[in-house]
This record gives sequence, structure tokens and C-alpha cells, in this order.
Amino acid sequence: MDRKDLEAGLLQLILKAETEIPPDVIAALKQAFSVETGAAKVQLEGMLANVEMAKKKRCPMCQDTGILTFFVNVGTGFPAIGRLKQTIEHAVVRATLEIPLRPNTVDPMTSTNHGDNLGSYLPHILWDFEQGDAVHIMTLPKGSGSENMSALGMLSPITGLEGVKQFVVSTVKKAGGRPCPPIVVGVGIGGNADLVMNLGKRALLRPVGNRHVEKLIATLEEELLTMINKTGIGPMGLGGKVTALDVHVEVAHRHPASLPVGVVIQCWADRRASMIIHKDGSWEVK
Repeated sequence: MDRKDLEAGLLQLILKAETEIPPDVIAALKQAFSVETGAAKVQLEGMLANVEMAKKKRCPMCQDTGILTFFVNVGTGFPAIGRLKQTIEHAVVRATLEIPLRPNTVDPMTSTNHGDNLGSYLPHILWDFEQGDAVHIMTLPKGSGSENMSALGMLSPITGLEGVKQFVVSTVKKAGGRPCPPIVVGVGIGGNADLVMNLGKRALLRPVGNRHVEKLIATLEEELLTMINKTGIGPMGLGGKVTALDVHVEVAHRHPASLPVGVVIQCWADRRASMIIHKDGSWEVK
């Protein structure tokens, strides 16, 4: 397996994620544009123009190219599992120089910037294993404007789903225009403190407009979307009908005495891309 070729594939994955908004997000932005008026409509017009220019020029969608998170599903029959982590890291270094990406990894103890988007535990790689001999990777670049609005709530189980709804909507209200709405909201429910935040971020991987396969969860997503859009925060916090393009929820079983809720907000530039690496080392970026 040619490591350099695989590295080139990962570089293409990062380039696509940073410079192209997925079709589902573009469709949602256009729908929002069709119903908004005034300042809200002007903001959405600018966003859509930005989308076109970034793709045409092959340049990053936003000056904050974010922290890269990679969700990696590894087929247990893939022959080069041991090379993946290092190859991903090399691709991130190349992407920083060649796309280019803004260096965003800073040592929290010394405030030293590594200059290459590498650092302790970064890039963040979340591993899972499955049957098969291929590797599926999705990357999610996330800027600090939206990431700073993330919230963890360790609710009492007695509050139930109504408490969950109140916490999610309250988090969005507190965020206001800071995460650059219209946003996509990922919500994790259950598990424990670290798992629930992971679920909230994983929820953002689902295309805008795709409901959860479980009816109860899908209904909750629709209710939360309606509640958030009734806040009137609107595009860039200037008021309007569309504060969120969508809400996605993922759940895990919880302890009887705990009801964790994680809210992870993504800005209007809902950047993500995926790729598959085949057993022979060939790859496709989607």
C-alpha cells in the first residue's frame, strides 16, 4: 500500500471539507433565503455567495478553518490499520501548508502554537471497528465560534424530556448570534459526561433534513427545531425565522440517577466530508 498516495487521499478529504459545503446544507440555506426578508435575507445571500466562491477558488470556507475531528470506522480486515494514525497526522500537516489551513493548535500551558495543527490528542481521531476490509472516514472541521457555545448538562432524571428540551433551547438562546446562525444543533442524550458530548458531535455527521430512524427521536428533533426557530434569533443573530437549519439527536442508555445532555452547535458553514479506503489502498472522497 502506497502511504504517499493514501496521504494524498486524506489531503483531498480535508480540502473538500474545508472548501465545499455539502448539497444538503446548500439546499437548507437556499430554503432559508426563500423565506427570510430584510437583514436576514442579506446575510443568507452573502453566505450562499461565499459557498460558491470557496468552491470555485478552492479556498477555505471560513478564516477559522477549525479543529479537525476524524471519525474512523475501520474494517477489521483492513491490512494497514497500524499506518492510519500517522498517515492522518501527515495529511493534516500537509493540509496546513498546502490548502492552507490556519494553525489552530495552541498549548494550553504555554500558549505556544505548534504551527501545523498537531498537538496533544490532536487531530482528534475517534475510532470504531466493524466487519469488512475497508476504512470509512468522515472529517468535521469545527471553528471556535460555534464550538465555544457547546454545553454539557447533567440533569436530574425527574426533569425528563421536557427538561432536555428546555436545556437545549436555553443553550441556543444564550449563544445568540455568536455561533454564526443559522446553525445545526447536535444533541446527545444519555450515557455519561464524555459520551454524551461525543454523541452530540456525531449527530452533526448526519445530513441536514435526515431524521433519526427511531420515531420518538425523530419527533424530538422536529419539536426542538420548531422551538429553536421560534426564538427569532435569525441569521447572524439579526432576527429572523430561521435560527437553525436542523437539529439532530443521538442517544445512549444512561444510569438511573443521571440524565446527561450534550449540545454541540455547528455554524452555518456545516463543513464535513467523507472517504472510503479500500483494501488495496485505493480511495474515494465523497
